Amino acid sequence: MFFKKLSIEGLLLVTPRVFEDERGYFFESFNQNEFTDYLGEKITFVQDNQSKSNKNTLRGLHFQSPPFAQAKLVRVVSGEIYDAVVDLRPGSKTFGQSLAVKLNSESFQALYVPKGFAHGFQVVSKSATVFYKTTNFYNAKSEVTIAWDDQKANINWPNSINPSLSEKDKVGLRLDDLPNKIQGEFK
Repeated sequence: MFFKKLSIEGLLLVTPRVFEDERGYFFESFNQNEFTDYLGEKITFVQDNQSKSNKNTLRGLHFQSPPFAQAKLVRVVSGEIYDAVVDLRPGSKTFGQSLAVKLNSESFQALYVPKGFAHGFQVVSKSATVFYKTTNFYNAKSEVTIAWDDQKANINWPNSINPSLSEKDKVGLRLDDLPNKIQGEFK
């Protein structure tokens, strides 16, 4: 695996070694030893999630507040997404800043999102299947949704005119309202 640090500390673009021949391809989508060696700490994933969404669907921005915070490893199984994160780590020099990357099934790349980031994506292909691993189990009471169109987050979504949103994503909090929702540190 190849790890590329992104412009916000802690975010990583992970590219696997892909072995191709006339039969098709093979790659390791996750290797615990390589992750531990690179990060200098063991990350334990406890839950796998998968979603399929149609073009223009925007899911997010979501995070779980401590003590149920989650790191994620996000990969696209089919299609392409515009994957966005917002740094919500208290005291971070990049608090409130966003970063986005395109992930697709042809590159095999994954985005590692540490605890303390809101995460969301918009489908840019006809449809997309997204698979991600998390380091904590889902806890509905700790889930927080950030407004996908919060101007402070400054995310340049591919289609911001009329994205397809869930009811909870239509009423997300503004970054200015977050201090009351973040209880504890993201560790």
